[in-house]
Amino acid sequence: MHPRGAASLHSFIDAARVTAAVILIASLSLGVLSARAAQSAERTSEAQVAQALTCQCGCGLTVANCNMPTCGFSVPLRIQIEGMIGKGMSRAQIVAFFRHQYGEKILSAPTTEGFNLLAWAMPFIALLLGGGLIAIAAKRWHHAPLVEAASDDREPPREPAFDPELRRKLAAELKES
Repeated sequence: MHPRGAASLHSFIDAARVTAAVILIASLSLGVLSARAAQSAERTSEAQVAQALTCQCGCGLTVANCNMPTCGFSVPLRIQIEGMIGKGMSRAQIVAFFRHQYGEKILSAPTTEGFNLLAWAMPFIALLLGGGLIAIAAKRWHHAPLVEAASDDREPPREPAFDPELRRKLAAELKES
């Protein structure tokens, strides 16, 4: 095998190892996040539920962060959430209730089902693809073929031909200055 071919194979293997490591780290991170979500589902608070819902007054914030003290949407919703928690409903049940009542627009983050999985996965996919392309490009630039030295059988480069009249004018102008 040609030495450069072996080097490009090794660089490809290195890039594949880096990509595999990034995928492993991303998978472990998602596992930790889902475990934390499962733990937080056990203890429901008004703030947790209110963070999961988007205020519909037009402020663009979550129900928990709506900064209008007399908001016609978030204030009554917080009271309703407290009542639902008092009845023993879980965070998932309360969010599902409001999702059924108002639709997907009430959710502050896309769900992890169906087409919405793409919204969660796309940043990781883009990072992996971009990192892989950068690694491949860097390896190619690093291993770019060197310019061959000129051999003796080639003619030396000629000086470009100049008009003798122009040379004379240039010499005259240089003497004047």
